[in-house]
Amino acid sequence: MMARVEQGSEHSVLALFVGVIAALSLVLGGIWYGASSEVLQRVWQDLTGRPSGPMSFRFFLQPAMAAIAATHDGIRDAQLGRSPYFWTILNDPEKRAGRLREGWVTTARIMLLGIGMDAIYQLKVLGTFYPVEALLIALALAFVPYALLRGPIDRIARWWLGIPAKGEAS
Repeated sequence: MMARVEQGSEHSVLALFVGVIAALSLVLGGIWYGASSEVLQRVWQDLTGRPSGPMSFRFFLQPAMAAIAATHDGIRDAQLGRSPYFWTILNDPEKRAGRLREGWVTTARIMLLGIGMDAIYQLKVLGTFYPVEALLIALALAFVPYALLRGPIDRIARWWLGIPAKGEAS
């Protein structure tokens, strides 16, 4: 029991750390580069160039890691009879913050890896560091796939395990 509590708080601390990095990225990106049509055009060009550049393996690695995490959590949701993840975020304001926090805590390590890998990519290819771009890539490759996959995996697990969906008769 004690190890489980310590592990949960360790994940929460990591999630908080990644949240601080995300906030700092937004602030520093705004201060260093501002927001203009030129900046938005550069961001778009930089983002679309990443999959064909060096280190493109991360475009498979990070979503795969997010899919594994979503599979684990989706199966657990099915076993606990919880409502599907993304559906709950969209339609249940009372549970939205808690479920988003769950996803953030689960994907924090993947996000941190993504920010680090994008920083290396930027320094190697672009010769500079754009913090907002690193954050956008990390969100797109880690949190978005997790959020999109967790609910469908929950539904598949319910079907596979023979667990009726909410509102169905047993």
